[in-house]
Amino acid sequence: MPALTPEQVLTLDSYSIYTVEPKRSLFTLERIRKEFFQDELGDLMQGITDAPSKTAAISHFSKRYGQFIAMQFYMLTAFDEIWDGHERNLQFDATEEYGHFTVCLFANPNDWRYVEEDERSYVISTILFKQCFEIIQCLRNTTAISPKMMWENIFVHIVNVYAKLMENPQLADRAMDDLELLEDPAIWSRFAKTSLFYDYSEGRAPAALVNQPIRKSCCQSKDIPGLTECSYCPLIKMEEKNND
Repeated sequence: MPALTPEQVLTLDSYSIYTVEPKRSLFTLERIRKEFFQDELGDLMQGITDAPSKTAAISHFSKRYGQFIAMQFYMLTAFDEIWDGHERNLQFDATEEYGHFTVCLFANPNDWRYVEEDERSYVISTILFKQCFEIIQCLRNTTAISPKMMWENIFVHIVNVYAKLMENPQLADRAMDDLELLEDPAIWSRFAKTSLFYDYSEGRAPAALVNQPIRKSCCQSKDIPGLTECSYCPLIKMEEKNND
């Protein structure tokens, strides 16, 4: 396993993914797969965030988890590395940010590994299937929540990291290659007939998507105390249309 550099650790920190041992662990990614815990998770997240509904609370959780998924793609493009540890070692805890509570994630720094070129497509496919699709299915058991909402919660972060990567001349070509894989329906074939990411982006460049109201669903951030509607929200487009 490669040792994470200070630069990598700071990048992960900026997405609320910490590589130190947490003082406590409220739950793990492994636990989210347990049916008995799925009944509790909605209540737990609602209690942490003070959200008015379980749907808003779980949507918020999926946005925080989406930061980890986005970092999987960032680390893959920038360093040819991904997190590949046991799900029991991916831990979540409550944290206070800007005066309000949310969750952050803790990962063992020894759980990142190098990705060989000939396994790149398989690795991306596995992240989408095991760490996205399967976890989204688990979160759907916590409350009535749209899978589209949770996929879009992940995609907004992926778009952001690719926009940053493409600003770097040394990484732009590799970022484009990985982005093309994300847009390839074959990568998604384990559970979808199309590329869900392409359905979201419609093939547009990440820089053209950042902070644009391109979502089809509202993530309900506006309902979380201390937060407002996100800049991707379709409600913004509706408001602009009504003001014309």
